[in-house]
This record gives sequence, C-alpha cells and structure tokens, in this order.
Amino acid sequence: MLGFFHGTATAMITPFGKDGSVNFGAFGKMIEYQIENGTDVLVILGTTGEPATMTAAEKEEVMRFSVQKVAGRAKIVFGSGSNNTAQAVEASIKAQEMGADGLLVVTPYYNKCTQNGLYEYYKTISEAVHIPIICYNVPPRTGVNILPATMEKIASLPNIAGVKEACGNMEQICETMRRIRGKCDLYSGDDNLNLPILAIGGAGLISVASNIIPKETKMLYDFMQVHNLAAANEIQDRMLPLIDAMFMEVNPIPAKAAAEMIGLEGGIPRPPLTELEPAHKDHLRQVLTDFGLKVIG
Repeated sequence: MLGFFHGTATAMITPFGKDGSVNFGAFGKMIEYQIENGTDVLVILGTTGEPATMTAAEKEEVMRFSVQKVAGRAKIVFGSGSNNTAQAVEASIKAQEMGADGLLVVTPYYNKCTQNGLYEYYKTISEAVHIPIICYNVPPRTGVNILPATMEKIASLPNIAGVKEACGNMEQICETMRRIRGKCDLYSGDDNLNLPILAIGGAGLISVASNIIPKETKMLYDFMQVHNLAAANEIQDRMLPLIDAMFMEVNPIPAKAAAEMIGLEGGIPRPPLTELEPAHKDHLRQVLTDFGLKVIG
C-alpha cells in the first residue's frame, strides 16, 4: 500500500523519572513540542523508546496516554516487533486495539532468521491486523538485513505501508527503492541519510534527531518537496554535527541527555543503558549551543 504518511515522524524517547517510572508529565510536554513544530507522525515504543526494558502494563499505559494526548492531531505509530513472532502478533493486535494508526515492526533480532523467515514473520503479522505496517530494517542492531528482493516480496502483502531503512548502505537502499516503487513507501531511518533518501523518492523521515530539532527536520523535508536542493543541503549541513552527536553513544542515550539539556526532561535511560559520559555531555552541550538551541541543563 502507498501513502500511509508523507512528511516527518519522530522516533520518540520515553522519559523515565529518577524512581524509574514513566514521567507522563514530561512525555506530554514532548508530544506538544512535536505537534507545535509540525511533526506529522509520532513513533512511540520504537527502539528509541526503550520498550525492551518496559513491562507490558507500562507499554499499555504509554499507548493509552499517547492516544488521549495526541487526540487526532498527528498520526501515532506504535512499535510492536519482537524476536518471537507470536509475541509480535499479540503486541500488534494490542496496539491496534489501543488506537494506533499504524505499526512499526522491527525485524526479529538475535534469532538471525533467513530471508524466507522474514517474509513469513511479516506475513503472519499482516494477517493478524488491518492497520498499516512499516517494516523496520536496522541490521546493525538486529543482526538481520531485509534484502531488496525480500522487501519486494513483503511489499505484496496488503497492509504493508513501507519500510524504515536504517541499514546504512545507500546502494542497497537504492535497489530496495527500485523494487518497491509503486508498491509501498520507503522512509529514512538514518538521520545522516535523510537528504539522499528523499532524493530517490523516500516518502518521509523517521528521525531520532527530531526529538530535539523537529522544526528543522520538517524544513528539510519541505525543501525537498519543492525541489529546493540548495536550501535542503544548507539545512542538512547545519544539522549534521547535531545528528552525529545524537549517536556518539548508543541511541537513545544522547537523545535523552539532549532533551534534558533543552528543558524537555528527557530523564535517564533504563539499565543496561547508562547516562551519557561526562566528556560527551560537554561536547553535546557545545553542539546544541552552536546549533542555536538554549541549553538550560
């Protein structure tokens, strides 16, 4: 399927308080910050949201809060992937019941299934729900890579809306785009590659950096839609140092630290993730300041 969304999506962090619980006050503030700055879609409980460290009850509470808070002002996509197909189906059904507009379904991690196994995984989930599904290809984290021919086959499933590409290989991404063009959409899942992915026909951006700079992320997308490549390059060049800083340690450690620094109460990561190293904090503060953001923490 085509056209589930065009524009920008933010892979939202989940703010945890010092007692370890979800800080819903801060989360609501983050949601408002995104909507006010033009973000089209909120991706909640994806990798950046640390769902692997959350209980089923916590995730359900986050979903319920999100739907009520957003109140139809933006689309909501909930992460529901797993390395257990039965659990992914159960999570996908739950997300659909909770009011998701769509699902982000990461490839099975650790198991290292075959390409046929990937197809069967998405086919099983697709048959269990009726809302759009975005496949999530991030082999550096999962150890599994959706190859272009496999994504072409997956795209034939009726409610596959697209693929979030974070394989880091632009040659592969171009081939995937060639094979799925006209069948489903392709979204950038790597902030460093936002501009080239839009240039080959990407439908939108699913961004970590937009937790911090949603307005500029949307501007990049908008410039590409009106074929203003010079302006798009200018803003991408400006964004790149901040994007690099967002990944100086594993996501979402820097993103949460940055949110804290600009007053969004990003909170701390849950173990086994740890807080940003002191030297990296100093660098991050400088990058945020250089970008023109007001650093208060």
